[in-house]
Amino acid sequence: MRYRFGAVITLMWVGLASAAEPGLAERQAEARRQQADLQTRIEALQKQIDSQESSRRDAANELRASESAISDINLRLAELAARERDIQADLKDIAVQTAQSQKQLAQRQHELADQLRAQYAGGLSPWTALLSGSDPQAIGRELSYLGYVTDAQANAVRAVRQVIDKLAVLQARAKEGHQELEAVQEKTVAEKQALEAQKAERTKVLARIEATLKAQRGQAERLTQNDKRLGSLIKDLDVEIARQAEEARIRAEEARRKAEEARRQEEARRAAEAQRLADIERAREQAREAELAARDAQLRAQRAQAQQEAEQARKQVEQARAQQREAEAQAREARREAQEREQKATEKVPVKIRGTIAGTGDTSRQRLAPQGGFEGLSKNMAYPVRGEVQGRFGAERPEGGLWRGIVLRASEGTSVHAIAAGRVVYASWLSGFGNIMIVDHGAGYLSVYGYNQSLLRQVGDVVAAGDNIATVGATGGQVEPGLYLEIRHKGVPVNPLLWITR
Repeated sequence: MRYRFGAVITLMWVGLASAAEPGLAERQAEARRQQADLQTRIEALQKQIDSQESSRRDAANELRASESAISDINLRLAELAARERDIQADLKDIAVQTAQSQKQLAQRQHELADQLRAQYAGGLSPWTALLSGSDPQAIGRELSYLGYVTDAQANAVRAVRQVIDKLAVLQARAKEGHQELEAVQEKTVAEKQALEAQKAERTKVLARIEATLKAQRGQAERLTQNDKRLGSLIKDLDVEIARQAEEARIRAEEARRKAEEARRQEEARRAAEAQRLADIERAREQAREAELAARDAQLRAQRAQAQQEAEQARKQVEQARAQQREAEAQAREARREAQEREQKATEKVPVKIRGTIAGTGDTSRQRLAPQGGFEGLSKNMAYPVRGEVQGRFGAERPEGGLWRGIVLRASEGTSVHAIAAGRVVYASWLSGFGNIMIVDHGAGYLSVYGYNQSLLRQVGDVVAAGDNIATVGATGGQVEPGLYLEIRHKGVPVNPLLWITR
């Protein structure tokens, strides 16, 4: 098709050089037929792309499932790491208590041994006192003293027994802790293996989607470029035809003037032909009137076309407003669903999870929102992740439309930090954005974090400025890893670079 198209262009420009009007018109008609055929092929390709939309949605769903699974596994790994730290801390505390108890046991055993040695050395015994034949009052005093000694020995024995029992309990707790630690470590290994499997699956899905879209887009782009070149050629042909028509009109006007001069000369010689010449003049006047009428009709047609285009533009504006109202309704529905998910997520938070999420250094799931709500955003906030800024706010996107946020290029797995305090209102996978998290900062401000590899917070979690809430990824069909950041105030996107600073 490309060679055929080039040959057609060459023939048309040769026709222009020869300036033969009938051949030029024929080549123009041929070019228009070529353009119509090309547009038909483009429409057929578009229908083919549309017919494959369902298969692309299936692939997108596979991508969503894979990337969501990766995020969930990373969250479970973080929770397992937190639990492992808690167990290690408990085992350390048990070791300290065991050492203290063993030291206390040795001290109690030493005290009991001293008492027994003293009693043996002094020959104290109730039978010895009774058989001694001493004064009964002295015997009574000695027996009372022996009672005190016996009570002290019994207390010492009970103290030793209590320490021994406490050591047994600590040893049992230590054994249980080691068993639970082994189970957590085994589960961590299994989760990491599952993570690697999900990453491999995501790579396959991305390759399949990218190959299909690249082939179709390339073919559509080539056909569109051919159509543009052909349209440009036809436009040049129209200009050339108009130029030749103007030259013909000038030649006709020159001929008319010459005929008028000849008519004047003939009037002097042929008075009889005056009426005929007058009729000819009237015919010419009628032709001019017809030409004026045609021009007037053309102007009316142009005005009607302009009115039609204005009406079409008005309908497009109304359609855009309707789409905006629909988008606002969808946003309200999304916020309502997010609130419901937040409530359900709050009810389902496991009570056994303690400590911190790996690498965050805070207990956001135990943190409460401030009284009176969050205060919104302020200027000069820290970047959520360090990286090169791409996709400037308000600039044209390569695939069409405008950038509503920015992209910060960073290595996969890099920690993503909240730019300010707030509550997580959305944490899931979304087409085009992959694993995405939205944080409500109050006063109508929201921050959006997209393309994440993992989401480390759930709906309902309260976060502080600088908290680790996710990790950088390339989900949602992205080729390079990075973080998509968007800030909205009362639903309207604002430039993030006006709010954050390095």
